[in-house]
Parts: sequence; structure tokens; C-alpha cells
Amino acid sequence: MSSGGVIAYPTDTFYGLGADPGNPAAVRRIFAIKGREPGRPILLLIGDPNEVLNWAADVPRRAEELMKRFWPGPLTLVFKAKAEVLPELTAGSGTIGLRVPGSELTRGLLKYLGHALTGTSANISGLPGIRSAHEAARAIGERVDLVFDGGEAAGGKPSTVVDVSTDTPRVIREGAVDSKLIAKCKL
Repeated sequence: MSSGGVIAYPTDTFYGLGADPGNPAAVRRIFAIKGREPGRPILLLIGDPNEVLNWAADVPRRAEELMKRFWPGPLTLVFKAKAEVLPELTAGSGTIGLRVPGSELTRGLLKYLGHALTGTSANISGLPGIRSAHEAARAIGERVDLVFDGGEAAGGKPSTVVDVSTDTPRVIREGAVDSKLIAKCKL
């Protein structure tokens, strides 16, 4: 992975495209594989909440509450990014989306690799999410270095995305975690 490889792998919602988030060439490959316009951020999957500070400049108390309640699981939190986070990941926003996936298999992969992975969906931009290795192989197999068959992903809604980089957290994308549950947290 450190040499710029890109894999398709299962997450707790859909298959994702994984690359070393510290490798600019690998991150640019993600955009090319998806046919995605530059200027859109790419979230990262991390294996443990303790890894947040590898990427985030700080962890506000409101984020800690959400992490305790919903991680591991399909909740992406958007933090102020550390200065050294690749601009390709932040799309110039100064923020980075992070998630600890609910899938034990995915967390095991992250632990095995010893670092975060990009977690954008493995579909071509604008097309439906991919739920199996077979679908991933058909859609993007010749563009990636490996399709990791971890069985069928749950599908359904994508992760909910909440921006915790400002004083007032806000839901950017409604998804698998209902925003009403988020609102009940003491933020």
C-alpha cells in the first residue's frame, strides 16, 4: 500500500477504495478510478478512536461524545485537519472526515496495515454503491490493484456525516445514524 496501491475492500456500509492517505499519488489515483472531480474531500477510516489525533488538529468535547456513542459504526466526523494532511484529502477545506468502521473485518484490515485507509465508496462517481467483491471487480477491477473479498457489505444508507470542526456541530449528510439520535447527545 505504501507504494501507491489502491484496493477495493468492504466497509460496514459499502465497498470502499483504499489507499495510503499519506501517499499523494495513491490519493490522486482514487480520483481517477472513480472519475471524480478534484476538489471533493475524501474521508479516512481508522482502526481505533485513539488514531484521531494522527489526522485531526484537536478533538472537541462534542466530538468525544459522538465517538463514545457511535464508534465503531457508520458515523463520519469532520474535524479540523492537521496542517500536514494532504490537501487532496481535505479539498482545501482544512478539515478531514474520520470514521471507525463497525465492521470487525475492516478494523482488522486497518490493524494489519498499521495505518488509516481512504474510505470513499468504490463506485464510479454518480453510480450506486457497491456491495460485493464481484460487483467491485466488474465495475473497477481492472483499475485497482486488489479487490479484497470480505463478503457482502450491508448496503443501505451511507455513513452519516457530522461536522464537529465548528462551535455548533451540524449534519452534512443524513445516513445510517439518524440525526435525531445525534441531537440527543450532550453536545
